[in-house]
Amino acid sequence: MSNWIVYSIGFLAQILFSGRLFIQWILSEKNKRIITPSTFWKLSLLASFLLFVYGHLRDDFAIMLGQALTYYIYIRNLQLQGEWQKSPKWLQIFLYIFPILVVVYAYNNGEYDIQKLFRNDAIPLWLLLLGIISQVIFTLRFVYQWIVSEKTKTSQLPVGFWRMSVLGASLILTYGIFRHDPVLLVGHGAGLIIYVRNIFIWKKQMRYES
Repeated sequence: MSNWIVYSIGFLAQILFSGRLFIQWILSEKNKRIITPSTFWKLSLLASFLLFVYGHLRDDFAIMLGQALTYYIYIRNLQLQGEWQKSPKWLQIFLYIFPILVVVYAYNNGEYDIQKLFRNDAIPLWLLLLGIISQVIFTLRFVYQWIVSEKTKTSQLPVGFWRMSVLGASLILTYGIFRHDPVLLVGHGAGLIIYVRNIFIWKKQMRYES
């Protein structure tokens, strides 16, 4: 597949990721508190779908790992908001099994194997480890968000989520620089600004509530 198609998929995913953040940020600014609209999770799921495909096409294990881990948390948040149940059953089943289908199909057709994913000449081991660590930290923010949401039975974005977002995005930006990946640079560069801004909104919200 030509590079422009691959990068187009990646950029589209990052546009959707950025779009969810801008919507969430604008609503939070208007309400003077952190808002978690269902659109945030819908765009997250669609973007994650596309970025998983992008990582697969680039043989980038770090990207695939990060998206596979957060993909199902997005679905869970839609369930908590009652939005997932509104989608057709066939679509629910397809989205559930999609990442697994891609991995099984690609492995069985020889498109990649474990050695290729972990011994990619374009990604030295130290850089791969940086990418994996970055994605794990970035993913843990959603694990934390998921735990808080399960406890309260409401889909929300606590301040710890935004603090972990700043750390994870900074590391992924570093990975993107070494990887010469414009998709990661554009997506996480824009997101970092909004992550920091949400922390300031939370601080103002705390002062107002106290």
